[in-house]
Amino acid sequence: MNIHILQKNLAENDFEVVERKGVGHPDTLADALAERLSSAYSQYTLSQFGAVLHHNFDKVGLLGGASHVTFGDGHMTAPIRVLINGRASISFAGKPIPLNELLTEWVREFLINALPQINPERDIDIHFNLSNASSPGKTDEEKAVHGTRQYWFEPRSLDDIGELKRLVANDTSLGVGSAPRTNLEQVVLEIEQRLTSPDMRNRYPWMGTDVKILAHRIKSRFLITMCIPQIANHVPDVEAYKRNLEISRGIVMDTLAQFGIDAENCELSINTRDKFDVSELYLTATGSSIESGDEGLVGRGNRIHRLITPVRPMSMEGAAGKNPVYHIGKLYYITAQRISDEIFALLNLKNEVFLSSQSGHDLFDPWVAVVQVGEDASQEQHQKIEFIVEENLRRIPALTEEIIQKGVSLS
Repeated sequence: MNIHILQKNLAENDFEVVERKGVGHPDTLADALAERLSSAYSQYTLSQFGAVLHHNFDKVGLLGGASHVTFGDGHMTAPIRVLINGRASISFAGKPIPLNELLTEWVREFLINALPQINPERDIDIHFNLSNASSPGKTDEEKAVHGTRQYWFEPRSLDDIGELKRLVANDTSLGVGSAPRTNLEQVVLEIEQRLTSPDMRNRYPWMGTDVKILAHRIKSRFLITMCIPQIANHVPDVEAYKRNLEISRGIVMDTLAQFGIDAENCELSINTRDKFDVSELYLTATGSSIESGDEGLVGRGNRIHRLITPVRPMSMEGAAGKNPVYHIGKLYYITAQRISDEIFALLNLKNEVFLSSQSGHDLFDPWVAVVQVGEDASQEQHQKIEFIVEENLRRIPALTEEIIQKGVSLS
């Protein structure tokens, strides 16, 4: 196995920037929907036919609708358009799969749960843009009838599903991971999770889920700006809106204090676009900007480690919705992060992990695997790192099962 363990100065920088798009942000919704479709489709085909059939829903999009919002009242006036883009098997052994009906059911279930304020009959408009065209490799040459691509999306039997015999990388791609999280990364994630938790929304029903956080640390100084939507049905007037802002500020400051961030060293801004003189406020019908023209697309939001961290190693791969059996853009990304977390948990070494695939290469044997650790790592630790990498790659089939049956948070 081509594993390189390199030593590098991984001391904390004087500057870092961390972003988190909350669970109700359109991009996060798109990621979560794509992953839900892949998981549900995998479960369905596995139970019906004995294998996960070929599919990818990693290009799903949400196009924003329109809403009417006033204090005490908010409702949708134009539906959220769901673009189901991707590819999926449409039959097995000649038996058609009711693809559109299944996807419609799963989309509606997802959005009703994510945005309880919407009317499912009126506020969801689904558009199907699916293909069953194979990736390059399916040719019309006479010899190609024995190739793996000929019946890629219409397998005649399990014999046409090549990955049941040998797992290979479907693409040339890169998965990255790093550990541990910095103090700023931890606090940004905790703030969003706390504000959008079911408990918080039960206590404060006006709290929307499209919370967005952008935070900077410059040496010991913290600069944080946030957008926190309020749900109009639970905000009777502007004074209530202002009180809710103060409640939000208090929750955030309490969270910062729990992570040792002193108020004197922190500048916190919330809803900086609010203009009270003209009632231009972050007041919504659903708690998400998806209701008012904003769009969400897979891969534009949080990375596998649930944050956007441009000062740290990161990949722009959109993992959500990819096939969980062989798609490197999902499996190597999750595996790289798990390797990194395990190295830190077992060896207490700050590290960065990079797994690169080569299309058609053995899935369990990356084209290049690089782990960067601090300069004080011992030779014995290097050997343990190599073992951790190899073990996590061997666990990929178990990871596939975990993704399908339990779900793995990708956003």
